[in-house]
Amino acid sequence: MHRPLEGIRILEVAQFTYVPAAGAVLADWGADIIKVEHAENGDAQRGLVRVLGLAAGKGGSSFAPIMEGPNRSKSSIGIDLAKPEARPVLEELIRRSDVFLTNYLPTPRAKLGITLEEVRAINPDIIYVTGSGFGSQGPDADKGAYDATGFWARGGSADGVMGASADRMAFMPAGAYGDNIGGMTIAGGIAAAIAGRERTGEPSVVDVSLLGVGAWATQFSVNLALFTGQAPVRDDKTTAAPGNPLTGSYRTSDGRWLQFSMLQPTRFWNEFVTLIGLEELVDDPRFATMEAIFEHNEQIFEMFAEAIAKRPYAEWVETLASLSGPWAPVQNGWEIGHDEALIANGRIVDVVDADGQTQKLVANPVKFDDAPVRMTRAPQFAEHTDDILRELGWDDDTLIELKIAGAVT
Repeated sequence: MHRPLEGIRILEVAQFTYVPAAGAVLADWGADIIKVEHAENGDAQRGLVRVLGLAAGKGGSSFAPIMEGPNRSKSSIGIDLAKPEARPVLEELIRRSDVFLTNYLPTPRAKLGITLEEVRAINPDIIYVTGSGFGSQGPDADKGAYDATGFWARGGSADGVMGASADRMAFMPAGAYGDNIGGMTIAGGIAAAIAGRERTGEPSVVDVSLLGVGAWATQFSVNLALFTGQAPVRDDKTTAAPGNPLTGSYRTSDGRWLQFSMLQPTRFWNEFVTLIGLEELVDDPRFATMEAIFEHNEQIFEMFAEAIAKRPYAEWVETLASLSGPWAPVQNGWEIGHDEALIANGRIVDVVDADGQTQKLVANPVKFDDAPVRMTRAPQFAEHTDDILRELGWDDDTLIELKIAGAVT
């Protein structure tokens, strides 16, 4: 059961990252994903590939992480959904699919004939899934969003990471940050809908909005605000739990950072101060209770900061490896890609690109039965059009006619 969605076919009519990321997760879980791309232009995200590839110093490679991450292990078919000649192809794909997955807005869906009613008229049992900016109902149902707007800004994360004295808005920590979180959420919703259809025979309509995912991610602050009747107070706190210096972030001598999150400071006090070279604070009666630590937290924080600032990041990572309290080095993308725990758990996966070169991608975080993820590269634009059409029953003569008409690529 390490590929629990094997045998499930998902028809993905989507572009950019948010909804395609859901398809990538489902492909990791064993589903067969057919990605529909515009017959001439393809996924709009492909237009960003060359620019970002050159910026990263990797021009000329067929491997583009911005496409590979959300599109690995899929098949690609190029279809111009606006052409009448393409309609039989689309309908046959819908007929043979378990899930219809899209991020097209309501107006384009109506124009292209892929509304819920039209898709269900072809396949009454299909699960219909939309990834939206602001939900399928309400005043913003027909407005688009990217994760920077719907998730990060409007969903509260941007406000949550800015201190009171900030002179500029903090941006997302990585490209497609909210998109990937949202894609994982959509994948979970689809898996639940598949289980529900298996149990009841009734197909679901699923919608996941970037705003909804953003609100879920910041629910601690939202729920607290609703309870207290006022917006959270922004400050310049440097600890995860104000008043507890064992939950602080501290800078090393070479400008790197360490994050500690020991919510029971007295439990870890002696071990921690010993490891950071402040043995004189072991069993110090001034800091014997949580109340005393909270009372003197600024003084303690300064002592800890001074001690940690004396040594570089790499030395601290080694020294603190034995610390039993929760802590973590603040890692960059390169270090995450080489994290021993991720590698040991199969979350960094080798794939062979179109040039025959081995590359690496992050796997989704869900692991089944301790089995490795089976992953292949993302498809080239419309790479599988001919194969898919033949599987659907079109012969070569008809295939050529469709291409001449511009219905497929």
